[in-house]
Amino acid sequence: MKSILGIGNALTDILTILPDDSLLTQFHIPSGSMQHVDMQTGDLIWNELKKIGVQYVAGGSAANTITCTSIFGMPSGFIGKVGNDELGHLYQSDQSQYGIKSMLLKGTCSSGRAMVFITAPNAERTFAVYLGAALELKASDLKQEYFEGYDYFHIEGYLVQDQELIRTAIEMAHKAGCIISIDMASYNVVESNNPFLHNIIEKYVDIVFANESEARAYTKKEPREALDEIAGQCKIAVVKVGKGGSMVKSGNEYHFIEPFPATPVDATGAGDTYAAGFLYAHSLGLPLKACGEVGSIIAAKVVEVVGPKIDIPRWKAAKDEIRALVAQYK
Repeated sequence: MKSILGIGNALTDILTILPDDSLLTQFHIPSGSMQHVDMQTGDLIWNELKKIGVQYVAGGSAANTITCTSIFGMPSGFIGKVGNDELGHLYQSDQSQYGIKSMLLKGTCSSGRAMVFITAPNAERTFAVYLGAALELKASDLKQEYFEGYDYFHIEGYLVQDQELIRTAIEMAHKAGCIISIDMASYNVVESNNPFLHNIIEKYVDIVFANESEARAYTKKEPREALDEIAGQCKIAVVKVGKGGSMVKSGNEYHFIEPFPATPVDATGAGDTYAAGFLYAHSLGLPLKACGEVGSIIAAKVVEVVGPKIDIPRWKAAKDEIRALVAQYK
């Protein structure tokens, strides 16, 4: 089985379901966005959420993907930074539980957290993020040995705001011979780092994952045309259109992937798990369409639960469905 290494913000997700957007308006957070907040604002929001009821889950985009690849059976590693505190210890324990080889460095700040607001009627996700120790992960922390022996290297797009860190990581992964993938993560991150993203994608990245708003921010085009442009810059492009499915393209090969049936309650982690399913299928040497279909199957499971962790019955169902799909292609 091929192996995968991820790098990302080691954040504990604090999830809450809101009846409307009033709390978002109160803190001037645009619906559907990812906003960074300082510790003071983060604490104010956290205290408001406690009144409503919250769920704590070890998360972060790349970590969610790596957790799923590990459950699929891929030897999986993760690079991140946490504080020497209760949330940091919880994070380490969670990754160990899933068999992930963690390289969790210790920062001076408290561990980061992502407050996730889930609002009706479409389970829209909005993030208010206090990065804390996660923000202290720097290029100087990385060592070439971290990357050796891995077949894939998966990058969380949020990290491109530290361009030196990502360029160093990509160059080390490239030197180690890794297939490099990136999830663009958020449209506002793409907008503010567009020239840098174009540079690294055209030079180093093999597989790009984007949703429709991220693809539009990157190319200034609608999803189908955006897919064509991104595919011209890397080996494989994936553009997800939510409940409308996804599109995949490699060279002149194009496929539309139907969404797998689901009863959605929370879209948190859908893109992360899609990437995990796609990369797992790719590691098995499956055709491009099958990779998208495996991603769609597993994404359909995570939207049926609150948070980015799929429960055991749904994992069992997903593995059965994927096994049947793989048998069709073989």
